[in-house]
Amino acid sequence: MVKTSSIPVRTRGQFDIIDITDAVRNIAGESGISDGIVNIFCAGSTGAITTIEYEPGLKADIKEYLGRLFPRDENYRHHETWGDDNGSGHLLSALLKTSFTVPVVKSRLTLGTWQQIVFIECDTRSRSRDLIVQIVGCCAD
Repeated sequence: MVKTSSIPVRTRGQFDIIDITDAVRNIAGESGISDGIVNIFCAGSTGAITTIEYEPGLKADIKEYLGRLFPRDENYRHHETWGDDNGSGHLLSALLKTSFTVPVVKSRLTLGTWQQIVFIECDTRSRSRDLIVQIVGCCAD
């Protein structure tokens, strides 16, 4: 069985980090699927989905250290192609990836105690996005 849903998110621009764990957990719990996988996907090349311990210190570290890795004000060739300023966002998204998969066991996500699923905005401007959540598995008896 396959169930598809979405999570709308509105971001404030690069390095906005949004905890989507509860939304994914609710979708999985209401899906009727007892065992399988859930995949969360961002249709776009400047967003990322990953897992972190969602706490203020780590959120600040992500912004600081990923910002050092791909500084926003560098002269990326992508800027020449499209006349925009989000080359760093494309590189961040390529590194972090646009999807994340979690096993579902007995209708529950198998996340660790301090593990949350987050969306990280990599684009240099605010965005409205619909994250696609697809659950594949078997139904509860």
